[in-house]
Amino acid sequence: MPYPDHPAHAMADPQLPLDPRTIFLLATLMILLNGAVLGLMHRSLVADVQPAASAWRIGTLLVAMGCLLQALQTWLPPMLALGLSNGLLLAGLTGYVLSLRLFDGRGWHRWLLLPTLFGTLGVLWFIEVQPDLPARIVTMSAAMCVILLACVRELRRERPAEAMTSRRVLTLIFALVALLTAARLGITVYAPPAGSNLLQRMGLVHMLALLVTTALPVIGTTAFVLMCLERIRGQWQQAASTDYLTSLANRRTVAEAGERALHAARRQQTPLAVAIIDVDHFKVVNDTWGHAIGDHVLRHLARLLVDTARRSDLPGRYGGEEFVLLLEGSDAGQAVAAGERFRTALAASPCEIADAPRPLTVSIGVAVLDPADRSFDDLLRRADAALYAAKSAGRDRLHLAP
Repeated sequence: MPYPDHPAHAMADPQLPLDPRTIFLLATLMILLNGAVLGLMHRSLVADVQPAASAWRIGTLLVAMGCLLQALQTWLPPMLALGLSNGLLLAGLTGYVLSLRLFDGRGWHRWLLLPTLFGTLGVLWFIEVQPDLPARIVTMSAAMCVILLACVRELRRERPAEAMTSRRVLTLIFALVALLTAARLGITVYAPPAGSNLLQRMGLVHMLALLVTTALPVIGTTAFVLMCLERIRGQWQQAASTDYLTSLANRRTVAEAGERALHAARRQQTPLAVAIIDVDHFKVVNDTWGHAIGDHVLRHLARLLVDTARRSDLPGRYGGEEFVLLLEGSDAGQAVAAGERFRTALAASPCEIADAPRPLTVSIGVAVLDPADRSFDDLLRRADAALYAAKSAGRDRLHLAP
């Protein structure tokens, strides 16, 4: 880290509550303990976050090694105590950037190494070639700011469907450290520290930057673990609410959404409709080509159903070869139009079966909310009756419940 230098007889400023070297030792211990906890949890994490967790753990270990070298700098040569320790710190922060990229499904890029190389080589230059304490602080602080802001940038690339409180907290943590690092850089430029040993005369901003930077791996690791747990919880919730084969809403999810929609329609005096869709002669598909082809057909229909539905509609799999479409705000004419739109799209998009396009047809039953419907189940029963009427009338058609 850039904070202390290599003193022959280093003494902490008597006004400071803690010797900076004590802070480094305590930070090293806490960082290693947090990294160990993350390592113990590694196998419990889902596969898609394990690479990110590994990169975070390596970054934390590098930061801990940098803190340890800073704490032992009195007994080490400047090149090792300052050059290597600052390089380890920057490499550790770079590991956090990589971890956040892996968490979101992005990978390694060569530009990630540039701030670390710039900061490390700059510190070495201003130690050995042209000794200059203010220049060393400015170089290191600038490199840190770039990496910290890169972390903020990666964290702000949040998926709209995956809003995480822990992610926002981690963003604020990195932004705070970047702000203090920038303040430290500015103070160094406008009021360069005298002498060559910052450890002996560390001002308030330098001390705050030291405390917050050393706390970053500890607090940040906790927030990162919470991010991983939120990702796992979200995947569990998605698995419980979606159909495993088609990724549509499952029957339970549609039923719960239907009850909410029914109460909202009653309260707001708006229309509501539901369509039940059944694949015609689906048993023939399974018996002729097998269940794997049958699953392929169901996925094909599910994609078309999503493509033809409005954003306000909820397509789902009702069970077996039956699908359901919840149509909020749709009257009878709009609901019939939605069903016919799907039938038209299916007729124009034969399913590829056994290396040949095979036409498929569906029967559809539609029901619109009626004052006699006491629950969403009543609405579904009327749509189901309309579906059987469509099948009895010869299939490949839509029937509207009376």
